Amino acid sequence: QVKLVESEGGSVQTGGSLTLSCAASGFIAPRYCMAWFRHIPGKEREGVAIFAHDGTTTYADSVKGRFTVSKDNANNTLYLQMKSLRPEDTAMYYCAAVPMNMATCSIWPEGYLYWGQGTQVTVSS
Repeated sequence: QVKLVESEGGSVQTGGSLTLSCAASGFIAPRYCMAWFRHIPGKEREGVAIFAHDGTTTYADSVKGRFTVSKDNANNTLYLQMKSLRPEDTAMYYCAAVPMNMATCSIWPEGYLYWGQGTQVTVSS
């Protein structure tokens, strides 16, 4: 009964900022990987930012230095702070989670079990 609920995205101009949140509930396992993925129509879903239970983070090269993933452990809420947004960041963004039983978290969508419904982010030029 794990549920992930993303906040509403939005529309911004190039260079603008947005912060997404993902509220997780129903976690039973002691540790989870959580992640942000995004999907652009006609393209493969890609991992944007990965957050392991110990705070270790991994970013796609395309967003390094611009996006920051963080987590409020008190309420299992994952955040994605996006800065210096570009039109190519336009996508449906998804929060994902999976029980963590390995040393590292997957960067691939098939590595995740639970998914939010997605939230649209649009960046205009």
